Amino acid sequence: MQKYLEKYLLPIAMVIGVAFHQQLAHLSPLIPYLLALMLFITYSRVSWSDIRLTRFHYILLTIQYLGSALLYLALRPFNEILAQAAMMCVLTATATSAPVVAGMLGGNIASTAAYSIISNLSVALIAPFFLTAIGAKEETLSFMAGFWLILKKVLPILVVPFLGALLLQKTSPKAHRKVQSAQILTFYLWAASLTVVLGNVTQFVLMHNDGSYRLELLIAATSLLICLLQFIGGRAIGARYGRTVAGGQGLGQKNTILAIWLTQTYLNPLATLGPGLYVLWQNLVNSWQIWNKMRQTKKSA
Repeated sequence: MQKYLEKYLLPIAMVIGVAFHQQLAHLSPLIPYLLALMLFITYSRVSWSDIRLTRFHYILLTIQYLGSALLYLALRPFNEILAQAAMMCVLTATATSAPVVAGMLGGNIASTAAYSIISNLSVALIAPFFLTAIGAKEETLSFMAGFWLILKKVLPILVVPFLGALLLQKTSPKAHRKVQSAQILTFYLWAASLTVVLGNVTQFVLMHNDGSYRLELLIAATSLLICLLQFIGGRAIGARYGRTVAGGQGLGQKNTILAIWLTQTYLNPLATLGPGLYVLWQNLVNSWQIWNKMRQTKKSA
């Protein structure tokens, strides 16, 4: 039963999210809390010794931050909303469920989890700078005031779970071990969050539909291309360091829950369609990878 759920849960979550978008849209305030809980479980798996930057991490972080900035600057002359959508598809951190999927694919769970932590902690400081620099909604505030306002809202969600995991490890090792052994919960929490997020995005798109789908289709095609390039590029980079799966999941599997929340809160809401569709593309890629891995395992058995 568990293998069946692991194989089909993500497509099921996406279908439910789209089908029941009106009802699920009301649950959008839960997204930050679900995100923080997923991060707490993921952070509990990795020790301090695992959190060290290597050349492999530097390359992925450079692509995440410098790549997102260059992509935004390249697309901005054509369309500001498209540029914001594309930027968020690259800028956002690695998904909290990436270590779970990496394990299912036979990859290094600890390496993927370590990069997920590094990526999520660093984006807590970098994302507010990006969002303020490109003119987040607080246009009447100075740059520093806008930066601090966003930082105060983002930092607790991304950093407090990390501090909580460390505190639990020090004060109650037994409870900490129980959380460590429950990593699969991240996968189910992600599916639940995905359902709510897709419902929210679907409701927004339908409410703001003006009958012209040209920009929406362009955003969809761009997010698909970015998704494929990040998975393929990540695997190619990871292969050079013996971390093929970790590279692909670290760069390609994004924390779209965070990306959608940040975009809806601080950027043009229509740009949410970029990371919103990235949810679909990355889960199609993950579903195919899991199916292919199971097929190969059956052949070799």
